[in-house]
Amino acid sequence: MEGWWSTTGGFFLCLSASLVLQGRANTFTINCSGFDQQGVDPTVFQSVFNKKDFRPVTNFSIPTRINISFTLSAILEVDAQLQLLTSFLWLKLSWNHPFISWDPEECGDIKKLAITAENLWLPDIFIVESMDVDQTPDGLSAYVSNDGHVVYNKPMRVTSICNLDIFYFPFDQQNCTLTFSSFLYTEERMLLGMDKEVWEIMDDSRDRGRTKGEWELLGINKATPKMSVGTSLFDQIMFYVAIRRRPTLYVINLLVPSSFLVAIDALSFYLPAENENRAPFKMTLLLGYNVFLLNISDLLPATGTSLFSVYFALCLSLMVLSLLETIFITYLLHLATTQPPPMPRWLHSLLLRHASPRTCCPAVPQKENTSLGLISTHLSGLKEPGKLGGKELGPKEAELNGGTGLTRAQLADLWVQFGHMMDNLLFRIYLLFLATSVTTILVLWNT
Repeated sequence: MEGWWSTTGGFFLCLSASLVLQGRANTFTINCSGFDQQGVDPTVFQSVFNKKDFRPVTNFSIPTRINISFTLSAILEVDAQLQLLTSFLWLKLSWNHPFISWDPEECGDIKKLAITAENLWLPDIFIVESMDVDQTPDGLSAYVSNDGHVVYNKPMRVTSICNLDIFYFPFDQQNCTLTFSSFLYTEERMLLGMDKEVWEIMDDSRDRGRTKGEWELLGINKATPKMSVGTSLFDQIMFYVAIRRRPTLYVINLLVPSSFLVAIDALSFYLPAENENRAPFKMTLLLGYNVFLLNISDLLPATGTSLFSVYFALCLSLMVLSLLETIFITYLLHLATTQPPPMPRWLHSLLLRHASPRTCCPAVPQKENTSLGLISTHLSGLKEPGKLGGKELGPKEAELNGGTGLTRAQLADLWVQFGHMMDNLLFRIYLLFLATSVTTILVLWNT
C-alpha cells in the first residue's frame, strides 16, 4: 500500500510540476522598466536577441505560419534571348514571435517598435525562379507589436526565369511566375499564407507602379501547390504575373514605314511598262527596304520567330518578286519590238478572244510610237489570218509569221499586247497575295 501511494504521489507531483513549468515557459512578458522618454533599453530584449538563430516557437512540433504579400513596383526588363524577367518588388513577410510581448499601459502606451532585422529570426523565404543573388540592403528593420506580431519589409530586384513566347511580337502577352518557398523548413515546420488578397496585391501594384515603360501589368493570380524534394514536402505560393507589351513604339517605327514602302512598290506598277525608270525605281525601293531592315534590327527580338519577322520577310519577298516581274515584262516588250518570235495559234486565238479596248493598269498607249515605228491597233480590228488589206499573203510570209499570216508589224503589236496583259495579270496576282498575307497576319495578331 505504501508503495502504491508513493508511486501515485510521485506521478501527480511530476504532473503538477510539468504543468507549472509549462505555464511559466509560455509566459514571456517583457519588463517595461526600461521604456522611458529617452528610448528603449535594449537589455530588455537581449534574451530574445540571443535566440535569433532558432525558430521562435514554444513547441518545435508546431509549424510557424509566414504570411506573404508583395507589391510589383516596376518591370525593369524582359530579355527574350535569355528568357529572363527583371522586376522590382517590395516583399512583406509577417509572423508571430511568441517570445515578444509587453503591456502597453505599463510601457508608456507604446504598441509598436522598430527593431533591427539582424537581431531577429528571419524566415528563409526565397523565389524559386530567381537567377540572381539576393541583394537586400543591410540595416533594414522590422516592426514588432506588443502582441509579438512581426512585420518585415524588404526591397528586392528579382531576375527570374520566364518562358517567353514572342510569336505575336509586338502585340504579345507574357505569363511569368514568382514562386515563394522555403529551402530549409518543410511543411511540418513552416506554412505559408497570404497577408493580403490577390486583388489587393494587384491594386497596390498598379497604384504604386513607378514606370510607364514598354510593359504593363495585366493581372496577378495565385496557386498553392506543394513542392516535393525527395520524401520531403515544402509549402509554397505561386503567383502568376500577366504582362503585356505596349506596341506603340514598334507600330510607329517598324510597321508604318514598312507598309509605306510596300504600298509605294505596289503603286509603281502604274508606271508604263515601256518606261525605262520603272525597274531602277523598284531597285531603289528594294535597296531602301534592306537599309530599313538593318536599322531596325536592334528593335526586333534576337531569338525566336515572330509575326513581325514573318511580315518583314514577306514584304521583302514581294518586292523582289515585283522587280523580277518588271524585268520579265521589260524583256518581253524588248523582244517584241526588236525580234518578235512566231506566235502560236492558241496564243493568237486567246488574244483575239480576251483582248478588249478597255485595259486596266498599265494601259497601252493608243498613238504612234515613233521610236519603234509601230502603230498600235485594237486586236478586235485585226484581219483574218492570211489576209492583209484584202490581199492574201504569200506562203513564205505566212511561214515566217508562224502560219498566222500576220505581218511583222502586226506580230510585234500582238506581242506588245500580250506583254501588257501579262503585266496586268501579274499585278492582280501581286495585289491578291499581298492582301491575303496581310489579312492573315492581322487576324493572327488579333487572336
